[in-house]
Amino acid sequence: MPKASSSSTSALKRNQACKQCRKRKLKCDAQRPHCGTCVRTWLSQCAVPPPVGFACVALSSLIISQLNSPINRHPTEPTCTYDPVEGLKLLPEVAEDASERIRLLENQISDLKYKLQEAQSQQPQRRVQQQAQHQIYFPHGDASSSQPVASLSPPERPPSSSLYHSPSPPQTHSSIVLPQASLSISPDSRGQSRENIANDLTGYDAQQSSIQHTMEPDPFMDLLFLGWNPDLPEPVILTRLVDIFFRCDPCGSRILHRPSLMTSLTLPPTHADFPHPALLHAICASASRWTSPDSHIGPDGKRRDRFAEFHAQKTRAYIDQTMKTGAQIFQVLQACIILSWYLYAEGRWVEVWFFAGFQTRVAVPLRLNHPGTHSKQTGTAPAGYLPAPSNVRELEHRRRAWWMSLVFDRVVSSGGWLHGVDERDIGTELPLRSVDFEAEHPVDSNPQDLSTESTLIVHPPQYTDPFLLLIKACMLFSKVTDYNVRLNLRPSTATKGEDVRLSPNFRALDRLVAVEFSSSLPHAYKNCLGVGETPDGTNIDTDLYLVHLIPHAATITLHIPFINFSTEEDTSVSRCLNAAREILTAYYLITSTSFSITRLHPFVVTCWYLAAVVQVHLCKRLIEIGDRTSEADVWGEINLLRLALLEYGSQSPIGLRQEKLLQGFMAEILQLTSQAQPLKVGVPLYPFSHAGVFPSAQEEGGKSPDDSAGGHVAPLPSTAYEDEDVAMNSGSPGVSGMWNNNNTMAARTASPSYHGY
Repeated sequence: MPKASSSSTSALKRNQACKQCRKRKLKCDAQRPHCGTCVRTWLSQCAVPPPVGFACVALSSLIISQLNSPINRHPTEPTCTYDPVEGLKLLPEVAEDASERIRLLENQISDLKYKLQEAQSQQPQRRVQQQAQHQIYFPHGDASSSQPVASLSPPERPPSSSLYHSPSPPQTHSSIVLPQASLSISPDSRGQSRENIANDLTGYDAQQSSIQHTMEPDPFMDLLFLGWNPDLPEPVILTRLVDIFFRCDPCGSRILHRPSLMTSLTLPPTHADFPHPALLHAICASASRWTSPDSHIGPDGKRRDRFAEFHAQKTRAYIDQTMKTGAQIFQVLQACIILSWYLYAEGRWVEVWFFAGFQTRVAVPLRLNHPGTHSKQTGTAPAGYLPAPSNVRELEHRRRAWWMSLVFDRVVSSGGWLHGVDERDIGTELPLRSVDFEAEHPVDSNPQDLSTESTLIVHPPQYTDPFLLLIKACMLFSKVTDYNVRLNLRPSTATKGEDVRLSPNFRALDRLVAVEFSSSLPHAYKNCLGVGETPDGTNIDTDLYLVHLIPHAATITLHIPFINFSTEEDTSVSRCLNAAREILTAYYLITSTSFSITRLHPFVVTCWYLAAVVQVHLCKRLIEIGDRTSEADVWGEINLLRLALLEYGSQSPIGLRQEKLLQGFMAEILQLTSQAQPLKVGVPLYPFSHAGVFPSAQEEGGKSPDDSAGGHVAPLPSTAYEDEDVAMNSGSPGVSGMWNNNNTMAARTASPSYHGY
């Protein structure tokens, strides 16, 4: 009796069985990816050990020939292949014949070439579509309006091989949408702010004609950018961001040689001298503070900017990748320094502390802390990771990277933290002047380093400029934080009951900070508004402005632990009041110009905060003695500094963070004061009012304008420290009787005070 046919099985069509079953003439069920017969054969084969020298047929002869040891293992999966399905092209992973595999690869290359030519033929049409969006990216109608618009999205060109591989998996243009940002600079601040930067950019193409010429639409130029990193903005946008970075950033731009970097941007992306992507990502993140109109400050004080955060994350990824391989480590260290200053301006303290310690420790094995930024191997120390500098530019790049890393470490440690590198372990000479660095003048190395006698108060003219003075000022500040930290770590070193301020070390440090450094500044750098004999404030140097504030901030940091307003003739009170007054004076001066304070160095907010802390201490004392008139004057000065922090925070969140910290410090006096609205005392009715923050003398009880300088209750004080030979135990006549007269606060602080030891 015939067997009933099973409905679950059916006869296979011709060539539907796998190749292996047809060759061996076995029954095949045509299951994918491996038929049942091939699976059973493979399992049976794996059940016994392979013979010595056995090579599975799944490995190509090329792979077998490259192995150093004989093959002695079974195939990892059944060997089961099928004929290609009609309409579906299948490329086997392993071709049995090498010539067949070469033929298949050549066919694939031909297809890719055809697709590339087709994409290039459509490029002019895409440019026409981008031209319609020109006003979105350049709404000010600058001279580049005739140029094709380059968006901040990755270019629609297939990327080819590049010198630097992106640390993240490659993504196609259709699967990723990068954050967009334009170069329209919102006119929300005055003077040299975003509005003026946008106006200056109208002549950018005329100034950079040689660079822009290479960026004009040209079919041949498209071939140069086939290796363009899709994570970077297009060339025109990137060049503008780099230019804005050098013109506006007061920190990270000091470590780079602007002419060579701008020239290297004109090279093909695959060129060996093209900047490292990590460096360009860090520059984009930093420049976004001045260009991105989509950024905003959240209620938590953090700035939301998708474009900046994208490039900051890319920079971190390259840093992580380089720490594993060590490739291009110095350029990545430069990117790390730029990113660190960006994070500092953003007020992201955890990341700031991490990068401060990280970059200083990375610089030590590179021997950047050695003379000449290089050391040879000796019997007691290994050689540096980096070779000796090949030219003066490379040497100066290393010096500036080291010193800016060190300055960052000192600035971050201003709150009383230990430094990453001790001053005694720094042997690198100071850098050259910025003008000599950029022009590459043949100048000998700077003879000064931290071991040189009187480095902080001796300034050779051929090796002095605002940047070098800023380095010295930051090292001066670090001496104060070092002293305070070590005093707290070893309180037993001071005799019980003895005033620490009477010790020789304290007196020498105080004289250096409060008197000698400021008086040693060359005559051309005596004014905080700029370099020259009589600067008019039209060319503010942010480094020089901070040089004039740091000594006063260091004085407050040194004396604030000992301040006691209840004791008359207290020297620490006099020092702190004079320092706070000088910081306020500098603020009055810069607000009298058209310069935007948001472009100052971010460490300026720490100086304002310290001055406000002194005023809070003074306000508390005035509340205790019931002097409401003077209390209102001090409240006006506190609110003035609060407004400065808030204005700076409108662009850099570190200002908002410091203002929030100041409000927490003011909590006690806010509860004690009898003022109706203390946080609104002295606040101008309209922004940027230069007519006077405080009420005039006539409004205060009909007094004469001559009772106070300038006719205001809180005028600009005169410069302190005129007499440097007053002994410490002579006391402070300016503080004596402060609380028992009826003069204004300005008149009291303008009286003779303690000037030096």
